[in-house]
Amino acid sequence: MTIPSPVSVEGLLLTADRLLDGELAEATTAGRHRGACLALRTALEIRVDRVLEATTPGLSRTTGRAKLLLLHSVVPAETARRAKALWSQLSLGCHYHLYELGPTYDQVRAWRTEADDLVRELIH
Repeated sequence: MTIPSPVSVEGLLLTADRLLDGELAEATTAGRHRGACLALRTALEIRVDRVLEATTPGLSRTTGRAKLLLLHSVVPAETARRAKALWSQLSLGCHYHLYELGPTYDQVRAWRTEADDLVRELIH
């Protein structure tokens, strides 16, 4: 989950909003929804990285799943559970599966709201 470039969480949330609002008209609807999921998942990953780095330095080589498990040790259990659930949903949403429909606008919008809530909770 470590992001090598200086990407901001707020910028990624804004990118997800722009994709959902159809500002990138050259992309298909399904592509915009998947792109928004990827932006939201990356924003969540960055925030989790920052929370863990502040409390337990040296986890840059740890996998994303392991970081989500470690999150239970530094934030309330319910917040950690919600972060893991959202990360899992976004991961499914940003990958193309041949025999499955992609995420709907309403699903991605709900995930956007949850991501915003979690990002705010994880900052404190």
